[in-house]
Amino acid sequence: MSIVFIAPDRTMAEEYRRILSTEPGRIEVVEALLSEAVPLARRLEGQSAEVFVARGGTALLLRKNGIKTPIVEIHLTSTDIVQALARAKSELGSENPAIAVVAFPNMIQNLYDFLPFLNLNLVCHSVTSEEDAPLLVEKAIREGAQVILGGAITSRIARDRGMPTIRLGSGDSSIRLALEEAQRIVYARRLEARRSNELKAMLEFSYEGIIAVDRDGKVTILNPAAQSVTGIRQEDALGSPADQVIPSIGFKDVLQSGTREIGEFVDLGHSKIMVNRIPIRVGGEVVGAVATFQDITKIQSMEERIRREIYSQGHVAKFRFADIYGGSPPLMEAIEAARQYARVDSTVLIHGETGVGKELFAQSIHTAGNRSGGPFVAVNCAALPEALLESELFGYVEGAFTGARRKGKPGLFELAHHGTIFLDEISEIPLSLQGRLLRVLQEREVIRLGHDRVIPVDVRVLCATNRDLHRLVEEGKFRSDLYWRLNVLSLSIPPLRERRGDIMPLVMHFLDTLSPSGSDGTVFSADAAPFLTQNPWPGNVRELRNLCERLTVVRTGKTVDAAFLTHLMEYREPARPPRGGPREPEDIERALAQAGGKITRAAEILGVHRATLWRKCKRLPHADGR
Repeated sequence: MSIVFIAPDRTMAEEYRRILSTEPGRIEVVEALLSEAVPLARRLEGQSAEVFVARGGTALLLRKNGIKTPIVEIHLTSTDIVQALARAKSELGSENPAIAVVAFPNMIQNLYDFLPFLNLNLVCHSVTSEEDAPLLVEKAIREGAQVILGGAITSRIARDRGMPTIRLGSGDSSIRLALEEAQRIVYARRLEARRSNELKAMLEFSYEGIIAVDRDGKVTILNPAAQSVTGIRQEDALGSPADQVIPSIGFKDVLQSGTREIGEFVDLGHSKIMVNRIPIRVGGEVVGAVATFQDITKIQSMEERIRREIYSQGHVAKFRFADIYGGSPPLMEAIEAARQYARVDSTVLIHGETGVGKELFAQSIHTAGNRSGGPFVAVNCAALPEALLESELFGYVEGAFTGARRKGKPGLFELAHHGTIFLDEISEIPLSLQGRLLRVLQEREVIRLGHDRVIPVDVRVLCATNRDLHRLVEEGKFRSDLYWRLNVLSLSIPPLRERRGDIMPLVMHFLDTLSPSGSDGTVFSADAAPFLTQNPWPGNVRELRNLCERLTVVRTGKTVDAAFLTHLMEYREPARPPRGGPREPEDIERALAQAGGKITRAAEILGVHRATLWRKCKRLPHADGR
């Protein structure tokens, strides 16, 4: 049940049921008179009764005896009283009979209000308890009453004494008004219960410790998280002064000043927490305060969880030293040096021509080190324009620039927290950004674009270049302080032409991995192997792999000879300066001419990134007219 109407007898119960039969919801009608209603109500309180509806003395007794469930009273309206008086006159056949009203005061309040305006021979007797009723009925009879008006108990007593009696009944409107009030209370209680349960759930399952105090500084709330962090039990804290129970939280200043205090670090002895204190205001007056706080170690743990989630979305190293194919002495020396570097967290500068596998070495160093469980974030510094490179590296906040994401975006240094960031083509970072990068490497902290908050980062830095950074420093194109910060450990990857013994094993390996049928169907002529091993391979392993991929697509089952391989390699210039990328305008002009002016094709010929070649083209004479 939800709403319970308590009727004094069967007649009134049937009347309630008639009126309420069409009403929706869970409405129950029970019979109980005065003191009988109290134990019944107590029993029904435990059976989901949300509101009791009663009238007269029953309603008064329920309130007096501490029933906690809300009680709605059915009031007698003026119409109800007038109808009862009219019936009294009608039944006695007299225009002005002697009428006595014996009832509880809450039933006849309206009668007192308009009695002075009625020309009636009427006396009111107010019943204060169930025991008063017989005495007051006797008194009314002695005083000459011809008819007695009252509730159920008065009517019963008067009938037992042979007196004419008229019941003060409740009309349809009185009952429906009481029902509407009861329905409003049920709705309000359910809304309050829902909010209370929501608050309880938030308090119980919040990761933050929450302590609230009233205006006197006494603890009113201490949730399980606060109990866990502080070591103070709820039963010991609730109702006690917070300054005595947990003085380090410091509510006094907030209650006095009414000013919030955000992000203060507090040492509890056994742990350190970060606390926010907020005053609670009602009508502009401070009526209490609430403190929320977290154990700093838990904040770090949650941060780690977020980082791992980001890490699982793709910032992961896929290769290890076992994936570096070859056995020539120069390569083995590089691998051994890289293995040594993997044991420490120092910055590594990887040198090597384009296509030698610098990122393969970088990933292998990461996976062999103590940060292998963290993210591996790689960025090609030459592939992004300056403005975009800055926002990608350091992140930005909402509104930092036109087109910025809502809520901002973390930078790659943040995403690499507790892991490794690999800065490929580090030589292409503009001078304007080199200062910011140097600060990150020195301080291990970043500041997002458009913000002033410092974000600590714990990252290992690996970087790579195919250019002579020392020469760029001498030319004023690279900061010397950044160069020395990067060049802590140096790793040189040999070009393919310096490890020719690895070329044919690599060819067979690539054919095995790139072709569905493997390399079994490929037969090389006697002149093919010398052609491959003597080729300069300016694009190094990447160029060799590309050739093998083309070979798996176009081979017809015939023997592969030097002429066929030459045909497959006709797209490029046969040779170029071995190290450092294009340095002379003539090289660039020649490549552009060969590529028909197409930057992407020319970059392939020169073995550099498209963005690198584009920047170099803009520096050439007559660049504006190209």
